[in-house]
Amino acid sequence: MIFTTPTGHFFVCGASEGPTRLNARDGALLQARVGDCNLIRLGFILPPKCRLVDPQPLPAGALVPAAWAAITSEMSGEVISAAVAIAYPSDPSRPGVIMEYSARGHKEDAEGIVRRMAEEGLKMRGLELGDIRSLAVQHRVEQIGSAFAGVVLWEGE
Repeated sequence: MIFTTPTGHFFVCGASEGPTRLNARDGALLQARVGDCNLIRLGFILPPKCRLVDPQPLPAGALVPAAWAAITSEMSGEVISAAVAIAYPSDPSRPGVIMEYSARGHKEDAEGIVRRMAEEGLKMRGLELGDIRSLAVQHRVEQIGSAFAGVVLWEGE
């Protein structure tokens, strides 16, 4: 098995312009401080007892489990946003729920939507909400822009 169950997690976000769609996305990842890693996309589950930690420096080339939302646009003047949220259960021995959302529009709207999604995901599992945390970023596109928000699962401090 390549991965062990992570003991810590943290939120990241970034936004960037670039000469191509891929370069814009790469710039957003670099601004989020995860651009030199190989992100492995996860589903929606935060492991039980996985603590919120300060953002950690990640080794270049590392395989990094993460859940994320991203959007890229070539429409000059358009506002784009990406957001992630975690609904933490009141019982820390139970898993939390991570949700991600991206859209054309403002980050406050995206963040509100993703928070409701995370809360609903916890409710669908029959778990009581203990706390909810979220992070969102928005970007006004100049030529080609990208926005990225993520939850990185890593080792606790």
